[in-house]
Amino acid sequence: MDLKQLEYFVCVAELGSFTRASIFLDIAQPALSRHVRLLEVELRQHLLIRHGRGVTLTEAGNLLLSHGRGILRQFERAREELSKIGDTLAGRVSVGLPPSIARLLTVSLIRECHNRLPNAVVSITEGLSISIREALMRGRLDIALLYNPSPDKDIEITPILEEDLFLVTPKSPQDIVSGPPDPISLHDVAKLPLIIPNMPNALRVLVETQIAFIGAKPNIAFEIDGVAAILDLVADLAGHAILPKHAVATSGKEENFIVRPIIEPRITSLLAIAVSAHRPATVTQKAVMAMIPEVIAKVVTPFS
Repeated sequence: MDLKQLEYFVCVAELGSFTRASIFLDIAQPALSRHVRLLEVELRQHLLIRHGRGVTLTEAGNLLLSHGRGILRQFERAREELSKIGDTLAGRVSVGLPPSIARLLTVSLIRECHNRLPNAVVSITEGLSISIREALMRGRLDIALLYNPSPDKDIEITPILEEDLFLVTPKSPQDIVSGPPDPISLHDVAKLPLIIPNMPNALRVLVETQIAFIGAKPNIAFEIDGVAAILDLVADLAGHAILPKHAVATSGKEENFIVRPIIEPRITSLLAIAVSAHRPATVTQKAVMAMIPEVIAKVVTPFS
């Protein structure tokens, strides 16, 4: 069995599509299909069922996917162990970041990894917490940053940051802000037209839960996934948003908004590192995991 063929098969299986896998692997789709077909011929098994929406796994394909992930992970660990002979860490580490912190963290994390782990390849994927969590479970990500993760026997969670959420309101040219903006009670926030992500976004769940605790319901004007789009709508006077302060500070349009503390009660969001409970982390992955809280402490503190 050719290790490259196994890697190609695992990628197609996890992404559910030859097209998406060819883009991810940067290989022509006909060549990718040929490699997977040669693997099927060698094993004398049909591994994938091709259809208009992509591919699904046969029983044999599911079995090989389970073994293939372990084989590739073991090969990665062996390569790391060999790299340690030269006192360097190598290998590939894939990290998933939620949109609200990706813009703040990506450049600093990549720079730090390049400085400390020059022989490692760090890949960053941005996505909503639910999609990042799924990618982690399916083995497409090694590390994920999740907001307010629920307990799960398949995921190991390490809290790293608790941050306040703020009410983001549009600022008109007539608004003169002298000193810190006045805080606003959560009860008053609930009355405002809110622009908020779709369910089951972690921030949406948190906001609705906290408002329910005070016996109120949120006034949802628009449901939008994506911090940039939410802020654009706030700037266009379509409503208000509830976001961490750094989401506004890194938007490049901070002057368009007033960021007010929410009180009675405060809404705090927990950011955590998540890894699979079933795949032991490699040495390089552990190094990146240790680096993430350090980088976050540097970039988030100025906006606290």
